[in-house]
Formats: sequence, structure tokens, C-alpha cells
Amino acid sequence: MSTPPAIQIRDVVKRYAGVGGGVKGEEGKLALKGVSFDVPQGGIFGLLGPNGAGKSTLINVLAGLVTKTSGTAEIWGFDIDEQRRNAKRAIGIVPQEIVFDPFFTPYEVLENQAGFYGIAKSLRRSEKLLEAVHLADKRDAYARTLSGGMKRRLLIAKAMVHSPPILVLDEPTAGVDVELRRLLWELVQELNADGVTVVLTTHYLEEAEQLCDRIAIINHGELIANKPTREMVDMAREKIVAVTVGADLSAAPTHAAFVKSELAGSRGVEVTYDKDKLTAGQVLAILQEQGLVIEDVTTREADLEDVFVSLTSAATQHPA
Repeated sequence: MSTPPAIQIRDVVKRYAGVGGGVKGEEGKLALKGVSFDVPQGGIFGLLGPNGAGKSTLINVLAGLVTKTSGTAEIWGFDIDEQRRNAKRAIGIVPQEIVFDPFFTPYEVLENQAGFYGIAKSLRRSEKLLEAVHLADKRDAYARTLSGGMKRRLLIAKAMVHSPPILVLDEPTAGVDVELRRLLWELVQELNADGVTVVLTTHYLEEAEQLCDRIAIINHGELIANKPTREMVDMAREKIVAVTVGADLSAAPTHAAFVKSELAGSRGVEVTYDKDKLTAGQVLAILQEQGLVIEDVTTREADLEDVFVSLTSAATQHPA
């Protein structure tokens, strides 16, 4: 038997009320246009899309903060409408905004949150959670005195007080420095290694490529891709070979098989080619046949950014 998905979303539509409440007045924005996909158990799932694509709307639907117009969604097998309480207990949401009372200590923040979920004092894990997010030494400091990175980690601990099997992080590293991003990545990977299914929305494509097992891309309220990360990256067909030659060039070498050829300085050439039609070795052979003496070679693999730009631009030019 196959493992049921952690989250199952089917034909979810969300239209916001327009002018006049959307009854007789102007229709509101259609934020989600029948989105369907599954989030597998046990992995790190990336949900990507440009600003305004519908990512936050979808997360707010799962969190119970936004009421969908139609469609169904299940969290850990619980329908978010018919089994609302169980669905909410199965998911922890880490919002993009930093939200907690600044006059409570980290320990009090977690204790209060556990109380909201009705967790008995003997079953609370506040101390362990503070250790897990590396805030044990800040247990009794006022939350307002924490750094931005510490506050982010406290939000993750807050989302985990009721031991949900699913954790959703909405832009967890937005606006933080490189070092803090690395620390947050490590924390997410540690939680995942402990069995938590993670859903991550991010603007940083490098982040998604490094962390996520699978990626879905939403654009203009529609799902335009949903594949394992490696397959997604492999969708980019173009690769670049950059060579340094032994003499100055007045023009970039050309060939019918090249997608593009550009000079990079007086002795550099960057050749873009379709990896389905050529290999890097064949590109070098063509350049040598044209009399170029190659002194150095580097190649650049396609990355998720290339795929993301390609997919979203195509969806914009050819809307459904």
C-alpha cells in the first residue's frame, strides 16, 4: 500500500469578494484557480511562485485563516472543513511576519501556545523545543530583546508545541543574512530528519534547490509545475561552456548548432547550447575546428532559476 499524502489539495478555488461584496458588484480577485496537488509524507516540499501568485492564500486556506470558495483539502487525512479541529492539530504554521507578545519570555511564549492547544502541563515540551531551536540560553529573556534570527527560530518552536506531523514555513528566510539563512536551513533539515514533513515557500531558488525533495510552482493562481527537484532542474535544456582562448578575438565564433555565442572579455567566449543536441565536448571540438586554441574551460549547469523563469514567463505569455 502506498503512503497517503501529508496534504491533499483538490480543485481549490478562492475568489475574494469584490466591490459590493461580490454579489451584484464587481467580482473580486480570483486568487486560486482550481489548484490540485499532493504533498508526500516525510519530505521537504517547496511551494514557489512570484509575488501575488497565490502561495500565501493557499497556506492561509490550510491554516484556516482564509475560507476557500470551492474544492477540498485534507491535512494528514483530515478534511479542513469537516474535521477542522483534527486538521489544525496536524499542522504547524510559521508565518512570514514575526508575531508574538514581546513582553513574554521565549519559555512563556511556548507555554501560552501549548495552553491554547489544551496541552496538559505534564505533556508540554517547552524546554526541549527551546533546545531544539538553540534558544535554551534565552529561556527567560524578554522576546523583544531577541535578534531577528532568534525570533524566527522561536516562531518555529511555537509552531511545533502541539507536535504536528506537518510544518509549513512561509518565507522563513526573507530579509535575513546569509549566515542566518544557513542556520535556519540546518534547523529545517533537523526537523525533517526527526520525521516532520516540511512545506517551504521561498523566493530564494537556491534555497529550494538545496533543501527540497519536490517542488510545485504556482503562477497567477494556477499550478504550472510539480516535480521532484532533480527533474525540475533537468527541465532546463540549455547549458553554457565558457572558454578562454590563446589570442584576442574580434568577434564571437558562430555555428548553426549554438543557441548563443558571446564574447566575455578579449579572450573569453561563452557558448550556450541545447544539451539535448550537443555535449560540452562537441562544443569544444567545433571551437577547435574553427582554429581556436583553448586554454581554459568551465561549464555551468542549468539551475532552478532557469526553470522558474522559463516556466513563469511561458505561463504569463500563454495563460490558460
